[in-house]
Amino acid sequence: MSEYLILVDENDEQWGKLEKLLVHQLGLLHRAFSVFLFNSKGELLLQQRASGKYHSPGLWTNTCCSHPQFGEQLTYAIDRRLMEEMGMVCPTQFAFSFIYEAKFDNGLTEHEYDHVYFGVTDALPIPRKSEVQNWKYMSLQNLENAVNKNPEQYTEWMKICLPQVMKHYKDFTINSHSNIVHESI
Repeated sequence: MSEYLILVDENDEQWGKLEKLLVHQLGLLHRAFSVFLFNSKGELLLQQRASGKYHSPGLWTNTCCSHPQFGEQLTYAIDRRLMEEMGMVCPTQFAFSFIYEAKFDNGLTEHEYDHVYFGVTDALPIPRKSEVQNWKYMSLQNLENAVNKNPEQYTEWMKICLPQVMKHYKDFTINSHSNIVHESI
């Protein structure tokens, strides 16, 4: 069954829909999201993308990232994909948005209007093997050092948005740690 993505302009205004693979072949700007879940120690839950992913296989990235399908609310898509990828439920809140474009060796292009959401949980992931081959927690400072030392091990969107994540995380921690989720589903 085909998955249709939401095509948007530079203001995130929807103007159409198109099948997922075709969107990435044409490099069209589309709506996406990236979830960054932190534990109560302030460490970020990272995932290593499964080796069978259509782009960026085996690279480390944020907790969860995907696209809402055409007609799907962004918050519903976040909850759906967090469960599908990481086997987790966690309340999230909007942090910031950014636009990026990255071309891959296989001819595909990610051109996304990416909505970034943060959450806090001490639950451990139960990832789907077809999505995630490994996971770990890491402090933002250690992550920044690792990305600078070995950038080839991280996804393009992770490298692009990490400085903004670090900036927005400080404001997020002031308001969020009172609602920590402690159990897995």
